[in-house]
Amino acid sequence: VQLQASGGGAVQPGGSLRLSCSSSGSLWAYSAISWFRQAPGKAREGISCISSIDSKTYYGDSVKGRFTISRHVVQDTVYLDMNDLKPEDTAVYYCAAGGSGGSSVCLYDYAVDVWGRGTQVTVSS
Repeated sequence: VQLQASGGGAVQPGGSLRLSCSSSGSLWAYSAISWFRQAPGKAREGISCISSIDSKTYYGDSVKGRFTISRHVVQDTVYLDMNDLKPEDTAVYYCAAGGSGGSSVCLYDYAVDVWGRGTQVTVSS
C-alpha cells in the first residue's frame, strides 16, 4: 500500500489549505490515519489522526482549534483542513496509516505502519 499526501502549497499567514491523503489500496485497512509534519531542523510532530474504528479525532496542541481532520467514506480519502495558518506551520506534511486501535497513540510515529510521501506547506507573507 502506498499513501499520497497532496494539497500543499504556499499561503499567507491567516490563510487556509486543505490536504488530502489517498491510498493505492484501502485506508480502511488501518485502524487510524494520521497527519504528521516535519519542519527543517525540527523533530517530526504528530498533529492529527482519525480512528477508522469509531471516527474519533485527535489533535496535537499546536493545531487544536485551527485544523480539522475528516474522512470521505466513499472516496476513501482523509482530509486535513488547515485554517488560520501561521509561519510556524511551515513544514512537510505526511499522511500515515497505522494500527493504533483508535486512541491518541495515533499521534505518535511508533504507531505508524505506512508512511506516505509528503507535501510541502509554506506559510509566509
